[in-house]
Amino acid sequence: MTVQKFRSIEEMNKATVPESQEPDFERFLRHCARYWEIAPKRYPRGVFKFRNIEEMQKAREKHEVIHR
Repeated sequence: MTVQKFRSIEEMNKATVPESQEPDFERFLRHCARYWEIAPKRYPRGVFKFRNIEEMQKAREKHEVIHR
């Protein structure tokens, strides 16, 4: 999709909205797949308090190793 530049608000309002060539449902599926690739599969239950960042990172590493 290209970027459109306008000199005024009136010019912007007159412009047509560009339409995507691919179906919306396929785009939705691609976004879902991308989300599930980056989202953690499971979250630990509860609320955790840590004294420092190192303690938090150790707990995160332990959780990631268990759930991979």
